[in-house]
Amino acid sequence: MYANLIGLNKIKIGAVSYLNTKPLLYGIKHSAIINNIELIEDHPANIAELLLANKIDIGLVPTAIIPQISNATIVADYCIGANATVASVCLFSETTIDNIEAVILDYQSRTSVALCKILLKEYWKREVKFIEGREGYRNEIKGTTAAIVIGDRAFEQAKQSAYKYDLAEAWINFTKLPFVFAAWVANTNIEQEFMNAFNKANAYGIENIDKVVEDINYPFYNLQYYYTNNISYFLDEEKKKGLELFLQFLKQ
Repeated sequence: MYANLIGLNKIKIGAVSYLNTKPLLYGIKHSAIINNIELIEDHPANIAELLLANKIDIGLVPTAIIPQISNATIVADYCIGANATVASVCLFSETTIDNIEAVILDYQSRTSVALCKILLKEYWKREVKFIEGREGYRNEIKGTTAAIVIGDRAFEQAKQSAYKYDLAEAWINFTKLPFVFAAWVANTNIEQEFMNAFNKANAYGIENIDKVVEDINYPFYNLQYYYTNNISYFLDEEKKKGLELFLQFLKQ
């Protein structure tokens, strides 16, 4: 199924350690490609820093950092995207959007923070105070102070907060386009032979969602539904249009 990569230098790859990447990582870890890479898993902001510092060759990074990367190239046909509600990237509060006065920013994210700021200004037409989040910041979601929470923690927070605003859903309502939270981005030239094998490895994981779910014991959300309905992994033309629009907003 996979190209023979013996003899190629090991390529350093960084990937987000959240549940949403499990299918992609399953494919990578269950293919011959795993023998030719050094795989690093961390939260999005740290993977972004590694790619920016040229400490990895390819990263599944927040799309908001693409303009900051020299020679940035999207190198795979797979991503972390959404065509509808994403469930794991939300603005949580104890009041309605019209009454929110401050928003705590998730320190683990760049794209979600940028997306929320765009939506508050352009879609919800709200001016709020932004507060940098720290470890344990979810305890500060109270009164008119809301917070962006992403990843696995968002499923837990959904059971605690009175209001949840799904950022992918809001973006789609606003733009009529899907959203891309993270993409495989390289900052150096990668051989086509490797990329062909890398794409096949990603595809293998998406084709084996049942096996991915079998390996995870997670009580807060139905992962079968998450991987097949909330997350959309293929980087199609509509997602590319959504990504291009998002990057245009960032320039503003």
